[in-house]
Amino acid sequence: MIAFLRGKITSALPHQAVLDVAGVGYAVNIPLSTFDRLPQSGTEATLLTHHHVTEHEHLLFGFHTEEERDLFRLLIDRVSGIGPKMALSVLSGMPVPAFKDAVIRSDTAALARIKGVGKKTAERIVLELKDKVGVVTAWQAAEAARGAHDPRQEAASDAVLGLIALGFKQAEAQKAVTELLKQPAFDTAPQADKLIREALRLLQ
Repeated sequence: MIAFLRGKITSALPHQAVLDVAGVGYAVNIPLSTFDRLPQSGTEATLLTHHHVTEHEHLLFGFHTEEERDLFRLLIDRVSGIGPKMALSVLSGMPVPAFKDAVIRSDTAALARIKGVGKKTAERIVLELKDKVGVVTAWQAAEAARGAHDPRQEAASDAVLGLIALGFKQAEAQKAVTELLKQPAFDTAPQADKLIREALRLLQ
C-alpha cells in the first residue's frame, strides 16, 4: 500500500494533481479541500494517500490531512452505496469539522446540499455512521478531550477512532481501550498507536 507521496507538483486541477516522485509521475485524485492547500506547481508537496484497487483499475487518492483521509475511508468502508467519487464530493463540498457536526446533529438537509449526495444518501450517512458504527460518540469524546486539554483522554479517543477506521464498532473499541487504560503500563499519558496495537490483541 502507498501511504504517502512526496514530490514536485507538475500540474494541479481541482480534482487531480500530478506529483513527480523521483522521475515517476503519479496522478492523484484529490478533493477541493486539498487542492486549496497545494503549493504552486514546481514546488514540493506531500500527500497522504489511499490506494483504491478494483478488478478494473488502480486509483490513488490524495489528502492534505489525516482527518480528510480518515473520513474518506470511513465513508467508502462504512456507508453503503458510497464509493470513492462520492466520498471526494463530500470532502469537496463540506469541511471535515462541518461534516462531523452535521452528522452529530442529524442535519440531513445540510448533507443533502453537497453535490451528488441528495436526501436519501444524506439520511443513510447519518443512520449508518451515527447508529450502526457509533462513530459520532467517538467524535464527541475526542472533541471534549481536546477542549479539556487532557492528553490521556485525547490518546484514548484517537485510539477509538483508529479502531473504528479499522472496522470495529464504537462500543467494542471503547470497551477495549477502557480495559487497557486500567493497566499499570498505561498509567502515564499513553500514545494512541500503542493503544491501538494492544487493543487489536484484545479484539482478535
